[in-house]
Amino acid sequence: MAIGIAEQLGGQPTLTAALVLLTGIFGAMVVTPLLNVMKIRDWRARGFAVGVAAHGIGTARAFQVNATAGAFSGIGMGLNAVLTAIIAPLALRLFGG
Repeated sequence: MAIGIAEQLGGQPTLTAALVLLTGIFGAMVVTPLLNVMKIRDWRARGFAVGVAAHGIGTARAFQVNATAGAFSGIGMGLNAVLTAIIAPLALRLFGG
């Protein structure tokens, strides 16, 4: 999804792919300790946050930790993709892109 959106907006798909991978890896590494420190215990909230922030790699990690977190991570990732595809072009037009 990110590469397609980047191409439509005139961005660099290679750079987009690299940044999406880095975001996912970083998110998967820090999500459990960070959410523990923040005392977020609800698996639904944890999973949704991971899906929105850490994409596919984070979703895979969420499934390793808890099935409910993994399911909500998938929902968050999908909703993030759809909303980004809708909002990014509108924001680009709004800010003169």
